[in-house]
Amino acid sequence: MRRWFVILVVGALAGTASAAAQRPRPGEGREPEFPPPSILEYKPRSTLVVPAHLVPRARFPVVDFHGHPPALVSDEAIDRVGAAMDSLNLRVMVNASGSSGDRLTSQIAAVRASRYRDRFVMFTTLNLRDVGPGSGARIAAQLEADIRAGAVGVGEIGKGFGLSARKADGTRLKLDDPELDPVWETAARLKIPVFIHVADPAEFFQPIDFQNERWLELALFSNRRYNDPSSFPAFEDLMAERDRLLARHPRTTWVLAHLGWHANDLARLGKMFDRMPNLYAEVGAILYDLGRQPRTAHEFFIKYQDRLLFGKDSFQPDEYPYYWRVFETNDEYFDYYRDYHAFWKLYGMGLPDSVLKKVYYDNALKIVPGIPRDGFPK
Repeated sequence: MRRWFVILVVGALAGTASAAAQRPRPGEGREPEFPPPSILEYKPRSTLVVPAHLVPRARFPVVDFHGHPPALVSDEAIDRVGAAMDSLNLRVMVNASGSSGDRLTSQIAAVRASRYRDRFVMFTTLNLRDVGPGSGARIAAQLEADIRAGAVGVGEIGKGFGLSARKADGTRLKLDDPELDPVWETAARLKIPVFIHVADPAEFFQPIDFQNERWLELALFSNRRYNDPSSFPAFEDLMAERDRLLARHPRTTWVLAHLGWHANDLARLGKMFDRMPNLYAEVGAILYDLGRQPRTAHEFFIKYQDRLLFGKDSFQPDEYPYYWRVFETNDEYFDYYRDYHAFWKLYGMGLPDSVLKKVYYDNALKIVPGIPRDGFPK
């Protein structure tokens, strides 16, 4: 009797739960009484009242590993960028708008003649157009010449490498093309980092529908749409080529731009760090992903504190303090600076000082011997 009673009670509860699940939720299936705003118009003001800690200056001096300042060829340009760096506590900027030959040497000469001579270092670039037999040796020779002239690394190797660069025979230049092996081995011998930007966010390769969280950005910028397989390789194909390239050159110091576009899947990047002790990554232009997962990102930065570098990408001085706030505070629910990147808010990661020092400058000083050491804590 007791057994049958239990069965009846459980059945009744299950039926009640099933009926509740079938009832529509409040508002479900209803249309708004007023015309809905467009995606550009709807910008609700938050009513949340929580502590806020603006951080106009970084807590420690910073190396911006991913800088794209205006061309540093005049005192006016150098002084303007240098003054902004002073206000933000940026001690050194790596000019990752890589240049080569005369363009490189003219910028190095202009910086050395300025009052900010110890605040900038230059990366060189690689000519990856029309690669064919013998190109690797030629590119490697130019790399050596540029390093002798004062460059301290390679990069930023742009996303066109893999996406659109063509070989001399008209085929796509794959990231792991063996013709370029002499270049990467030369970088290893010279003990300089190779800073590489592969692909773009995975969403750029997906259908542009209302489930794509980068819909607005893709609707605004036609040159960020890579979802046509007849024109572009798939995102995962590029990642596979990249990973084979890194694995084939374990003596080369590699730095992935934008956390390798894995800021939305930090566990994936962590597995790469575990496999490849010569791999580093920088945080430029992916703050929107770190700031929406502050606890997971905090633990990731603790675990991989020796492999992460600060970088900003575009040089817009008013945007740097968002990075300081995410990294240095525990603030909640504050705006990101570009709403077409993200419709969500940011949260502070509250990193300890020991980790901030490594991300802000220590790791960069470790892998780029040519960065001036003055002005950093001992």
